[in-house]
Amino acid sequence: MGDMLVKLYQLPETESAKQYAARTGITVRRAIGPELVTVAEWVEKRFGKGWRSECEIAFARQPIACLIAVKEGELLGFACYDATCRGFFGPTGVDEQTRGLGIGKLLLSETLLAMRDYGYAYAIIGGAGPIDFYKHTVGALEIEQPEPGIYTGMLKLV
Repeated sequence: MGDMLVKLYQLPETESAKQYAARTGITVRRAIGPELVTVAEWVEKRFGKGWRSECEIAFARQPIACLIAVKEGELLGFACYDATCRGFFGPTGVDEQTRGLGIGKLLLSETLLAMRDYGYAYAIIGGAGPIDFYKHTVGALEIEQPEPGIYTGMLKLV
């Protein structure tokens, strides 16, 4: 899995978070400080300790660099930025039971908009998993590089 580059100044038009919420009842918003433990534990349970660590870093940013998808008080997904490195999108994940509802697409779009509003012209998707999804959804371009890129020599969790 290589990295990808997204031009934040050329993001495609998408359904707004407000329109999506009206249609689905699912709200995508920036997390707030008191939600740190809840979000971090949810992330670890579904995606592991490594992603939890990155999520906690995103909460340490100001403004908080973690967006969440919520319905009726239940966390359905999350997306972070500036966690691994400045200008990096991710990690991001959606609960298996709610995949296919467009939550991942909206989290991606809203997070990239937040990055653009923060002043970034580009975002890097590090170790991009679903390459075709990122290409189709936001026009991401693959960056030619040796793998694993920034993750070279990373400590393994035991």
